[in-house]
Amino acid sequence: MSAGGRPTLAKLAGAAAGLAIVALASAVTRAVPGDPGFAGSVGAFGLLLVAGTALASALEPVGFPHLTAFLVAGSVMGPHVLGVVGHRAVEDLQVVNTLALALIALAGGAELRTAELRGALRGLGWATLWHNLVGVVGMAAVFFLVRPIVPFAAALPAAAAAGVGILWGVTAITRSPSATLGILAQTRARGPLASHTLNFVMTSDVVVVVALALALTGVRPLLEPGTGLSFEALGEMGHEILGSVALGTTLGLALVLYLKLVGRQVLLVLLALGLVFTQLFSWLRFEWLLIFIVAGFVVQNLSRQGPALLREVERAGEIVYVVFFATAGAHLDLPLLASLWPAALLLAGARASLAWGAQRISSRFADDPPAVRRLGFAGLVSQAGLALGIAAKVASEFPSFGAAFAALAVAVVSVNELAGPVLFKVALDRSGESAPAAEREAGAHPAAGESAGHRPR
Repeated sequence: MSAGGRPTLAKLAGAAAGLAIVALASAVTRAVPGDPGFAGSVGAFGLLLVAGTALASALEPVGFPHLTAFLVAGSVMGPHVLGVVGHRAVEDLQVVNTLALALIALAGGAELRTAELRGALRGLGWATLWHNLVGVVGMAAVFFLVRPIVPFAAALPAAAAAGVGILWGVTAITRSPSATLGILAQTRARGPLASHTLNFVMTSDVVVVVALALALTGVRPLLEPGTGLSFEALGEMGHEILGSVALGTTLGLALVLYLKLVGRQVLLVLLALGLVFTQLFSWLRFEWLLIFIVAGFVVQNLSRQGPALLREVERAGEIVYVVFFATAGAHLDLPLLASLWPAALLLAGARASLAWGAQRISSRFADDPPAVRRLGFAGLVSQAGLALGIAAKVASEFPSFGAAFAALAVAVVSVNELAGPVLFKVALDRSGESAPAAEREAGAHPAAGESAGHRPR
């Protein structure tokens, strides 16, 4: 047997053992029904970790993305299939999801380097303009045209349907920083496509926040005849963005001082930030994801502590990220997806097609490299928490149709969550930017000055 075959066999053996544990847990769950309480949630954490890691290892030899493997493992383990992880456990593990999102945002901000942003400013600017313009207008038009097969929209008057379409367009321009960083970490990709996707996805949240405030202000007269324009949402938007940037800058500088002067127990500090400060910032009505992105950016670009921060985030993320994506898979409402699949597939397909068209247009203006021109849309298909957050906001603002709107968003995000990582990984492989398998094995723990998802060119 070749030396190169031994790691693969070892991974397959480990995957088989993990899947055997999951099968045993499934049998025990069926034999002993009932609510296991908090102990069941702790056990669910371990089982999702084992199942996600095992399936990712089993499918890695065929090039299957780890993120999608985690999602599939979670959906199979979740309440809608095997039921090993129940609804209560999924809800109890939301604290892990919050921690993971905080770490993802912090790492994403630390991946944004001013030198690279300056070099990519032209392409980033055109991409931001065209992807968001085409995304909002195009998806609003698509939603309006396909409303006969959307149960809650079929009977809406034309004006109201147009208003809902605009809200759907804003939901459609959200991206998934977590999926982007996860695929870049797995492939250790470097090159124009990886850099373009990372820069665009990590800076897009601010645009989405602004677009949502404008949309909520503009569509209310269409959805609630007799009401006038209210600019209260714009004031709230300014408060959220400016306050979040200020808090993020302060937090980043505090992290710089801690890393420079103390430099110990950094992992515990990051866990405290992710578990406690997210709740505090949310209670203060600030955008905590933006706060952590800005904090990571400050640490990377205003100090020499960026590599140290990324190493510590990676240490925490090795476990947390697996459970995060597996829990997201367990959250997927498969019966809902089955009932809404015609509209969900059509809207997801239209969104991907519009992203492809917008990328071709923006690349023509920006004179992007060929890989970005052809495949730049692939990393923009994934969606996750921000889209669902916008759907929840719409549901609270417009109770008459908001619940059905949120349900459709869950179905479409489910499709994009499963298909997006696969598409992005294929694009990185085809562009030649993914590191060879041997290099990925050797670089499982990046050296100083590098991160798992992005390395100096």
